Formats: sequence, structure tokens, C-alpha cells
Amino acid sequence: MKLTPTPIAGLMIAETPAHADNRGFFRRAFCAPSLKDQGIDFNAVQANMSYSAKRGTLRGLHYQTGDAPEGKVFRCIRGAVYDMTVDMRQGSATFLQSFGIELSAENAKALIIPPGLAHGFLTLADDAEVLYLTSHAYAPAHERALRFDDPRVGMQWPFAPVVISERDQAIPDLPADFTGVRIA
Repeated sequence: MKLTPTPIAGLMIAETPAHADNRGFFRRAFCAPSLKDQGIDFNAVQANMSYSAKRGTLRGLHYQTGDAPEGKVFRCIRGAVYDMTVDMRQGSATFLQSFGIELSAENAKALIIPPGLAHGFLTLADDAEVLYLTSHAYAPAHERALRFDDPRVGMQWPFAPVVISERDQAIPDLPADFTGVRIA
């Protein structure tokens, strides 16, 4: 597994080679020992899938705080998405900085997302499907959200979302005094 750092501290792009033959290909989607060898200790406790029927569907940006910080290994397995992360960690050198990247079944890139980063994605194709591992089980009491167009962050999306859940539309802008979340 080849890891490439991004401008956000701890956020990595993961690439794994495909081994192809006349049947198709084999690719490792996740390997904890390989990550550990590269300084990332990721203990997967939950796997999630998300399917979006329409191009332009926005999901997120979500993160967990307190006793349930959630890291992710995130991959698009059908279609394509524009993936966005924002550093919400208190005291981080990259606090409130965003990073966006296209993830697709074709490019087979994945993101290794550390706890404390808000995460979401915009589908670039109809019938997009993602698969992701989390380092903590979903904990509704610890879930927080960041608005996709929060003016304090200034995320750059490839185009305006077409489909957004009522819940994600209702996320308020960050308060002016927001100083981040603590990650243990």
C-alpha cells in the first residue's frame, strides 16, 4: 500500500496495485499491518456502504467527537465521488483547512482519514457507491456536522450539489468562536 500525504496533517491518499489476469483483477482494499508499518495504527470496528442514485448527491460533512472519535478508510467502489475533508481538530496546524480529491472505481484511490476531520462527498456520476471502514462504531450522541458551504472554510466543490438531505441542509454555519474539537 503506497501512502501519499496531503496538505492536511495525517490525511493520506492510499493506492494499492491491482493484480490482473484473464479473470479480472485482485486488489487489497485494506491492510492494517501495511498501514502500521507506515506509522498508522488503524483498528477497523465497523464497515459501511453508501449508494447514491443521482449525480450531484451530497452526503456530509460529518465527524464524531468526545469518547467516539472516528477515523475512516474511505473508497469509492462504483462510479465516482468528489471527496472532501476539513480539519476540525483543536490546535491542529491545519485547523479548518479543506482537501478535496476525486475517488473512483477507476482510479482505485482511498483516503485514510484520521479522527477529528469532517468528511463528506459529492457524487460525480449516477449510481455511485462507497465502502468505508471506521475506527469507532457510530455514536449518535457524538456526531457533529459541518455545512458543505460554510463561509468560514471556503471548500471548493467541482459543482453545486443537486440532492442534499434535509438534515444536511439544516446544518448551521460554524459559530465565530469555534476553536475545534479535542481528539484524545
